[in-house]
Amino acid sequence: MHTPESEARRRDAADPGHRHLFHVPPADGGRYPDAAYLAGNSLGLQPRATRDELVADLDAWRRLGVEGHLEAERAWLPYHELLTAPAARLVGALPTEAVVMNSLTVNLHLLMVSFYRPAGERTKIVIEDSAFPSDSYAVRSQARFHGLDPDATVVRLKPRPGSDTLGTQEVLDYLDREGHTVALLLLGGVNYLTGELMDIPAITAAGRAAGAVVGWDLAHAAGNVPLALHEWGVDFAAWCSYKYLNSGPGALGGVFVHERHHGDPSLPRFEGWWSTEAATRFEMTAVSRPPATVEAWQISNPPIFAMGPVRTSLELFDAVGMPALRERSRRLTGWLEELLDEVTPGRPLTVVTPRDPDRRGCQLSVRVGTGSAGELTKRLRHEHGVIADAREPDIVRFAPVPLYSTYHDCWRVAEALAATVSQEGS
Repeated sequence: MHTPESEARRRDAADPGHRHLFHVPPADGGRYPDAAYLAGNSLGLQPRATRDELVADLDAWRRLGVEGHLEAERAWLPYHELLTAPAARLVGALPTEAVVMNSLTVNLHLLMVSFYRPAGERTKIVIEDSAFPSDSYAVRSQARFHGLDPDATVVRLKPRPGSDTLGTQEVLDYLDREGHTVALLLLGGVNYLTGELMDIPAITAAGRAAGAVVGWDLAHAAGNVPLALHEWGVDFAAWCSYKYLNSGPGALGGVFVHERHHGDPSLPRFEGWWSTEAATRFEMTAVSRPPATVEAWQISNPPIFAMGPVRTSLELFDAVGMPALRERSRRLTGWLEELLDEVTPGRPLTVVTPRDPDRRGCQLSVRVGTGSAGELTKRLRHEHGVIADAREPDIVRFAPVPLYSTYHDCWRVAEALAATVSQEGS
């Protein structure tokens, strides 16, 4: 390493972030007590406030029983409303356009019930070739559900030859050629594998101009990059809360539906107990009266103990603000990139994430030219106390999360890679 450890310490003193608000796992190896945790793109760290807040909700159940629905300090009946405004602010939505519910793939299916409506020659579902497998499975099953051949219906856009990432122009060119056949365009806002940030407003505008419905999987975008879903005219979106939103494994996800679709009687939609308007819910009528908001897409009553960690996390994002986090993300990720540039020459390592800060979030994906990505991450953890994420066969993902990652974490990553990969090549 050319860069001394003291430079990392100096940067942390000048730009400290909010690490003190989180529990950081102990190191499993190396010479530092805490892990250098760069796997927040897979599972975010636990905020220190989460346990006490969750225990308070549990205590209300102990003290009040069923009366907690109305008498708890955070009453359970309208509990989900505590998450609405901060979730909307996080993704750039109106309060009537965002709701926290279910998990990501469940939400994508519920949304596709409404928004994937193949007819005539307009039947195609367009995704990126490197989409997360769950999205691939979901859209293929939707095609089958409509009696269509998924191999013919699902279009997987590939990067141009020689590139690791799917550029915006490739998407626009496809829409220009084949947009008349596209019923649904469903891409990842930030690609899980490469860390590429797609040009969401440009692609949304082109997709809608072509007559397609445009949805976004924001699993790796929510809490990572600024979003303006309402302004950009996105039809629908879904995200999870266990990565950058630090709400715990399998945490509840979120849904956005643009207000132009609210109250549209032509949209098919599954309904349940929570789909009807709140004011008349306990009239116990046989026919639902859905509100003209995104809450019409809810089905079940909210799981309170699953909602608590999401609420705690969203309050933290409100307090810090996405603009400040995005700026720190650029600084942290940019510095990690500089450090990796010192390490990669002469070693079988290639950064595949775009170098343009406007085309990425806080993840840098590194292709390992020799050996297994999984074996490398094991060595990084057990020998150096660096926790990263492997995607076999050859990608290791490093996410310097601006809320809690440090410049010293980035320095440790580069130092560990230099030591580990050089040993593999010896």
